This record gives sequence, structure tokens and C-alpha cells, in this order.
Amino acid sequence: MKIISLGAGVQSTTLALLAHHKKIEPPDYAVFADTGWEPEAVYKHLDWLEKHLSFPVVRVSAGDLKMRLLTEPEFAPVPFFTANGGMGKRQCTYDFKIRPLQRFCKPHASKGNPVISQIGISTDEWTRMNPSKVKYIENTWPLIDLEMSRNDCMGWLKDHGYVVPPKSACLGCPYHNDGLWRDIKNNSPEEFEETCKVDDAIRQTIGYKAEQFMHRSCKPLRDVDFRTMEERGQLNFLEMDAFDNECEGMCGL
Repeated sequence: MKIISLGAGVQSTTLALLAHHKKIEPPDYAVFADTGWEPEAVYKHLDWLEKHLSFPVVRVSAGDLKMRLLTEPEFAPVPFFTANGGMGKRQCTYDFKIRPLQRFCKPHASKGNPVISQIGISTDEWTRMNPSKVKYIENTWPLIDLEMSRNDCMGWLKDHGYVVPPKSACLGCPYHNDGLWRDIKNNSPEEFEETCKVDDAIRQTIGYKAEQFMHRSCKPLRDVDFRTMEERGQLNFLEMDAFDNECEGMCGL
């Protein structure tokens, strides 16, 4: 069996549409691991993909990550920033993205015949390529084989009349740069406010001596100044975020 690991971002959307147009061999399924905490724009895009693709989209889930954070104070799999200068453990990608996909694939594999998982990692993110940690899944990277970068993916989408999808990442991901936080705050104020409530709730987590924060400044999210340098009256020759990283695995694709 062959699947596409569908994150519903730019790269995996391009991968799915390449398969839809038979530029690569179509999979049996596109599998979306739903954390329950994606932006509404991502879910709308996923709804469109489900109707448009010539092969089925399957949604799998390990539960609602946001609700787990709100209702279980001892639950902290997200690498939030801590007031003592560190970060929490990074377990969310495995628990909410990789593991649900593994559970879906395992019944479809047999000894010596693993499920082929096509992952939308592009040439500019080749360092995120990792072999599967289970024998019943074999990871492949068709965009690498096609020598396609993220910009190439966006160009292909536009050339074929498709809208470039929004970034696929949990609303409360600590790996957001300030540009993405600014976009959420300005264009999705209701989602930003809900995320601020979660940020307030994670301040004290059982088992952590230091307070936790979503933003690297270790300030409450609602108090962070996300204005650009120009908006703050400062010259900006090259505005770069000091922390512009993202999760390993399928997040953001």
C-alpha cells in the first residue's frame, strides 16, 4: 500500500496534486493526522482537497491537543519555552502526527512488504528527511526526487491554477516566528485570542518548576509586541527572527 502523509501545507498539497494529475503514481490514500488545533483555514483547505483529489483522504487522530493542554495540567508534550531559559520536551509531533499515522498503516503492512509513505519534504528542507522508525513503513520523498523546493511547489500550484495553501501548523506551536504570530493576530483575531487562553493555562504545569510560555520572549502571548521594526519606527535592513525553527517530521508540510 502507498500513502501520502498529508499535512495540508504547501509541500504535501503539491505532492497530492502531482499525484492527482498523475505526474507521480497516485497513492491508495492521503492520510491527515489531525491534532484538532490547526487554523480554520487549514481545515477549509483540507475539506477542498477531500472533494478535489481522485483518491481518498483519511483523517486520523490521537485526540484534541488543545483540549488536552487545557484540561490536563500534567500534560506537556509541546516544547514550550520555560522561564529558566530552557524548553519543554518535544513529544507532540510523535504523539499527534507520527503515531496516529503508524496505527493506520500497521494493519496494511506485511512482513517484507511495508507501507510506502510519501512525505512532502522539499529540497530546501532535506535535513528533515528521516527513515521510518518502524519496519512496517518505508519513508520516501518524491519532491526530493523531483528536485523541487518550496518555491518550486508554490510556482507549480500557481501555474496549474491552484491557490497556495496556508501554513499547516498547530496554532499554539512555539516554533512560530513573529511574522506568523503577527499574521494570526491580525487576520484571525478569534483564533489568536483562543490561543492566548491556552498560553495563560500552560503557565504552571505539574512536574515543571519553571513557568511555561508559547513565545520565546517568555512573556504572555497577548502582551508580546508583534509589530515590525518599521512599525516601531526603527530601521530594518534585514528583519530576521532569532528563532525560526520548526518541528521535525510532518509538521508544517
